[in-house]
Order: sequence, then structure tokens, then C-alpha cells
Amino acid sequence: MYGIKILGTSSYVPETIVVNDDFTKIIETSDEWISTRTGIKKRHYAMGMPTWKMGFNAAVKAIENSGISKEDIDLIICTTVTPDTLAPSTACIIQRELEAYGCMAMDINGACSGFVYAVDMAQKYLMAGDVKKVLVISAEALSKYADFKDRSSCILFGDGAAAAVIESADIPYSSFLGADGRGSDYLKVSSLNNQYNPFFKVKNIDYEKPSDNDGLLFQDGKEVYKFAVGMMPIAINKVVEKSGLSYDDIDVIIPHQANIRIIQTAASKLDISMEKFYLNISDYGNTSSASIPIALNEAIEKGRIKRGDTLVMVGFGAGMTYGAICMTY
Repeated sequence: MYGIKILGTSSYVPETIVVNDDFTKIIETSDEWISTRTGIKKRHYAMGMPTWKMGFNAAVKAIENSGISKEDIDLIICTTVTPDTLAPSTACIIQRELEAYGCMAMDINGACSGFVYAVDMAQKYLMAGDVKKVLVISAEALSKYADFKDRSSCILFGDGAAAAVIESADIPYSSFLGADGRGSDYLKVSSLNNQYNPFFKVKNIDYEKPSDNDGLLFQDGKEVYKFAVGMMPIAINKVVEKSGLSYDDIDVIIPHQANIRIIQTAASKLDISMEKFYLNISDYGNTSSASIPIALNEAIEKGRIKRGDTLVMVGFGAGMTYGAICMTY
């Protein structure tokens, strides 16, 4: 069946907690305004801690929980939109810190769908046979790029990381992934390079003038919301349909924790009880690609997910990317 088994998970969030009331000191807002519109009550901020460090902390515990040794890892996939360096990859830095030398290591950027993308990529490598154990890490520090003058977006994001160790298993698995680049301007963080380039003054060389928000996160909230409430139920429906199961067979749905209203709308469209959805957005906010695995680990630790349960994990993010996985835990 070319399925996968999650051997162990873990998550890490930095110590600094920013509650909704903290934002009232810098922008015009309130706890009620934020919580009623998003479902978020607090979020964690890295406060200068590198993205790789959060990912490393999660990875160490995930390996320990999986019962394997670092030497057993054949592939490290790290998902992040907030790397500390453009090169080398965050995966290579974490590999160095783990001392798991020799295995493949690479980053992917699927935005908030990153963990789903990475797990599906791991499944494909495992199916090919050369790889036996995959370490998937999702680490994000979105607070570094938040525009704290934009009250509609800065209150949404938090920092954190999570990791999972995966191997192949003869159990059911299905996936549905894609992207719609027509929405690539709806949510973005521009790359800044302030180094003076003398060729910009040479005639006949055109270049794009940086926008005012270069280096900070920009979000067209209405368009992102519209995309998410439309695509999330489609992705869930498609992946369940591919699995040959019904919604009654699904024990837990772990959605990207972006906005409580998006999840409620998707549940209503699918006529699925909100009780099937695992939510922790109130405590972490939107941690991009780390969102789903943080929720996954928390649900496992709390006993909400047990061995043999059927899971759907569904994400959507900048790009606009989307993806869903249906698997047995």
C-alpha cells in the first residue's frame, strides 16, 4: 500500500509569550477584537533565537521519542519560510547540530502547507526504497517579519517548531497536493538586499523598485480567507475520496491553525462536526508550516490521537499552496 508510519514526534516553542493585550500597547486593538476574529489568545516569540535552534530542539526529542538513533536517519527535510540563511539550508545546519552526518538534507518552502508537502515527499522517497527513515522538521520564526503597523496581520503569527520521524509501512495512505500561483501576491515576504548595485545606474538596465513593505510580511486578508475557505474543504474531500473512506472513518482532522473562522466554515461546508477537528490556535497563533505538526504532537501527547486512528492533515498557504494527507497513525 506504500503507506507510512510516524515513529515519533515532538515540538518546541520559545519561552516568551505574547498575549492579545500586549498588542494594545503598540496598535489600536483589543483582546476581544483579536480573539473573536481569529480564535487566537496568545502566541510564542523567538526573540532572536535562530529558526534552526527551534528546529533542532524539536528534532532531538522526536528522534528520542521514535526509539531510533541519529545514525538511522537517511533524509532530513526541513520546511521553513523563515530560514536564518539562504545558504546553507536550515536542514544542513540542524544536521550539523545533530551530528547526523552523511544523510541527505534539504529545505523546502511550501509555506503553511510545508509539513504536508514534506510528509508526502518523505512517503515518495520511502516508497522508492533507498531511504528507510526520514526526519521531517518544520521550524518558523514569523515574528521576525511581522509588520507591527498592520493590526490585521501582526496579531496572527507566532513562532515554533515540530518534528516527526517517519518510516514506510504497509498501511493505507493518500494525498492531494497542489498550488495556484495566481494568488502568489496575496501573502508574501519580500527578500531584501540593501547592497548598492552600480549597474542600476547603467542605461537600459531595468529593475523592479522595492515596495514599501519589502522585508516585512504582507497579507491581503480577504483574498487569503476566500482562498482558504474554498480550498480547505476541497482538499479534505479529495483526499478522503482518494482513500476510499468516508468522513465517519476519519478520527481526527488536523488543519493548519490560521483562523478559527476558516476551519468552522470548512467544517460547515463538509457537514463535519467541529469535534473531529483538533484545534490549538488559541495558544500558538499561526506558526506557518510548524502549525500542523505542533498540533499533531500535542494531540498525540494528550491522547486525542491513538495508534490505529485515521488522520487527515490539511494545509493551505502562500503561493497559494494547498495539500492534504489521509493516513493511519
